[in-house]
Amino acid sequence: MVLEFTKMNGAGNDFVLIDNRSGSVRLTPDQVVRLCHRQRGVGADGLLMLIPCRSGRADWAWEFYNSDGSVADMCGNGARCFARFIQRVVGAKDRFSFETGAGVITATFQGERVTVSLTPPKDQRLEESVVISAGKVAVHSLNTGVPHAVVYVPDADKAMVGQWGAELRHHDHFKPRGANVNFVQVLRPGRIRVRTYERGVEGETLACGTGVTASALLTHRLHQFPSPIQVQVQGGDELEVSFRKENDQFTDVTLSGPAVFVFQGRIEI
Repeated sequence: MVLEFTKMNGAGNDFVLIDNRSGSVRLTPDQVVRLCHRQRGVGADGLLMLIPCRSGRADWAWEFYNSDGSVADMCGNGARCFARFIQRVVGAKDRFSFETGAGVITATFQGERVTVSLTPPKDQRLEESVVISAGKVAVHSLNTGVPHAVVYVPDADKAMVGQWGAELRHHDHFKPRGANVNFVQVLRPGRIRVRTYERGVEGETLACGTGVTASALLTHRLHQFPSPIQVQVQGGDELEVSFRKENDQFTDVTLSGPAVFVFQGRIEI
């Protein structure tokens, strides 16, 4: 089968996108892995397929897979890319919604910059002590559509993202599903830097939208920085997290940032 695809990236987090409104494309996990492979396929952190929304809750829906072939519920950078992809292939206008595994997302546009609403965060845990090979580490947790662990570091450049990220991602503390792991440096009031080890990719990515969001919201909790919070990611781009708080709960959480078309192509699978 010859498959038509679009390659996109959101702040360096890259994706293969496929229009499957017809329902004719059925991919196995092995095929997803091959498409996302950087030497033997297109190369991506994940794969997104546009499908009709059969629940009636949104205008469209997605099927989302990590690069290891596993199903994923949510991705902030992927959501922004998916929104621009819908805008291009469907001819959608300035505002619409799509259903993800984590809930319904609404997208709005400012040129190439996209703002997506995120589902209400849950499962907040602060100042938990987790033992890894380096000793005890203070870890904060929040689910922003995907479970995230956050570790604050004095210098993100020196963070042991590969080693500590892998240890924490598979740690008993986060079983059974594990967690993405974010290493956060506070640069100044209202601005942080984030590096992320992503499960499903099993390594550091240049950006993680839900990780950026979890890091910003937890930074507000710990440092009282007001909305919006600016976040610098490893790829060099800057994302913005906005939110409100009602009765000590986060509401109206949005993530804004770039979503860029890279190329289109056809590949035999």
